[in-house]
Amino acid sequence: MTTNPYESPEQLSNLPQQPSNWPNVVFWLVAVVGILGVLIALLLPANRSVPEASRRMQCSNHLKQIALALQNYADTYGSLPPAHTVDAEGKPLHSWRTLILPFCEHKPLYDQIDLSKPWDDPANEKAMNTKISYYVCPSGRVEQSQTTYFAVVTPGGCFKPTEPTPLAAITDKTSETLMVVEVSEKHAVHWMSPHDATDELILERKMDTKFAHPNGSMAAFVDGHTAFLSKKTPAEILRALISISGNEKVGDY
Repeated sequence: MTTNPYESPEQLSNLPQQPSNWPNVVFWLVAVVGILGVLIALLLPANRSVPEASRRMQCSNHLKQIALALQNYADTYGSLPPAHTVDAEGKPLHSWRTLILPFCEHKPLYDQIDLSKPWDDPANEKAMNTKISYYVCPSGRVEQSQTTYFAVVTPGGCFKPTEPTPLAAITDKTSETLMVVEVSEKHAVHWMSPHDATDELILERKMDTKFAHPNGSMAAFVDGHTAFLSKKTPAEILRALISISGNEKVGDY
């Protein structure tokens, strides 16, 4: 029978002994871990703010690309595109987002779209399944085929529902005239869908909690620059910003 090599008291005394300062080591380890935890907790808010700042910059760049494409469209045709095209019966077919594809490096995709049929017709399935990266806000949580970048389709605004807007009609300062706005995510639509921002949607921002960015959204102006619009921007200032010829005084937004 095998015997336990440490069964006698003398032999048991030969077992490795725990260092006498072990409790102190444990104490300091716990203290160090605690301090590191506090430091990490203090740094977390700053680290979280960096990605959002970066995403907001990306969102701004997306809107600048869209604004540039609209400007190039206007340079070619002398006007901004209609908010959407319609068929012979007046039913909506295609969004302005589709019409500007040739002006933002997507002409091959544009050429594959059947403009005589609705955007969601099976004939346009390939385009429907194509993601256009600059139509997606990087901070958003919507499907990749959806967009929250809407044209300003309001009475006296940059876009008319079914007609182009001549550049000569824009007599207010282009740096103070909204062209495209980022709306709440609850209003997101497929990028080909002919849905845009009405005055009601733009003016009633205060109570909305579904913006991709904290406390507001990005917007593009006629001159091509972008800016952040606080959801607390007063309605009277928003009315001045969406007007193209009212010569209203624009305040801080």
